[in-house]
Amino acid sequence: MACANDVEVAIVGGGPVGLVTALLLAREGIAIAVLEKSLDIETDLRASTFHPPTLDLLDDIGLGQDLISQGLVCPQWQVRLHPEGDRAVFDLGVIARATRHPYRLQCEQWKLSRVVFAALSAEPNAEIFFATEVTDVVQDEEGVTLDLGGAKAPAKLRARFVVGADGARSAVRQALGFAFEGETYPETTLLATTTFPFADHLEGLTNIAYCWKAGGNFSLLRVPGRWRVSIYPREELPIEAQITDEAIQASLQEIVAHAPGYEVLETRPYRVHKRIAPHYYRGRVALAGDAAHLNSPSGGMGLNGGLHDAFELLAALRDIRAGAPSPQRLDLYERRRRPVALEQIIAQADANRARMRERDPAKRREILADLQAIAADRERHEAHLLRTSMIAGLRQAASVS
Repeated sequence: MACANDVEVAIVGGGPVGLVTALLLAREGIAIAVLEKSLDIETDLRASTFHPPTLDLLDDIGLGQDLISQGLVCPQWQVRLHPEGDRAVFDLGVIARATRHPYRLQCEQWKLSRVVFAALSAEPNAEIFFATEVTDVVQDEEGVTLDLGGAKAPAKLRARFVVGADGARSAVRQALGFAFEGETYPETTLLATTTFPFADHLEGLTNIAYCWKAGGNFSLLRVPGRWRVSIYPREELPIEAQITDEAIQASLQEIVAHAPGYEVLETRPYRVHKRIAPHYYRGRVALAGDAAHLNSPSGGMGLNGGLHDAFELLAALRDIRAGAPSPQRLDLYERRRRPVALEQIIAQADANRARMRERDPAKRREILADLQAIAADRERHEAHLLRTSMIAGLRQAASVS
């Protein structure tokens, strides 16, 4: 039985993937509702890298320049030995023929969420419910009924289709009965931000740098006004002893000695996963983003992959509205996006993690020499960047019919 709050598509999850999905659909004239359990757009430390093809897609819907104006354009990234400074530098200008944005943008993901939220709020056929939790998902031949909890949301919402973009602990994925196959890496990573000007002290440092140090590794990613430092604690010590203020200071001092001490703005410990759902849809419910796949953040591909899911879902639901049978079209969505997540995103991120966790100095030198050889050969350089910038993955998906 239809209710007053019926919509054509309900999107569970109000992060960047859910909001972009919602905006894409709303601009097609589709009545949508976004259901987000948080009280507002979250601004904690999460993804900060946008790859060239993602910027192309966002530009296509009029959001690219607004986001770019709030971030840092980074035409190069590097892998380097610390403190020696030997490095392999990759120049995204090499792939200028394949993208309108031959650079990575360093910009916190919440800035995209706010840009999209503002655009979505202007859409008359869009409803957004914060502080709303999905407690059950029940399908039938005609649609999906969602049981909701939240003071401002209806008790139930009826939709023709549902998109689960509700993150790693996805209630939608769990309601579908899907396992989340894979593993959790043993280490805990600590992300800290500081205003310290690393580029003034580390010769040739680019805004994106993956670094080996004695007995470990770290990464430096710059965003407007601060550096994000990923610290990988020593496995032989309890994590509790390594996330104190004193331990964080000691880790930063290992990168550059700074007698006055570092101003640390934010910290966040987190675990890293490598997981994927066995299917990306069941019936009238589809998954996107972290609800469908998780990967190491090394290489910055997780958020981008989720946004690519959103654009592919738009194409699928557009075709279904035009008369395509929904099971076959959602199956094509899965056949396009799931292999890319498994073979490109997860595999590359896992390889990136393994490379940076290499501890043997001689093997590090071998890896670095190979990366330098790639960067020195334009054909190999281009192929490497097409893959690491996720253009190859999008081409792989587009080739599936």
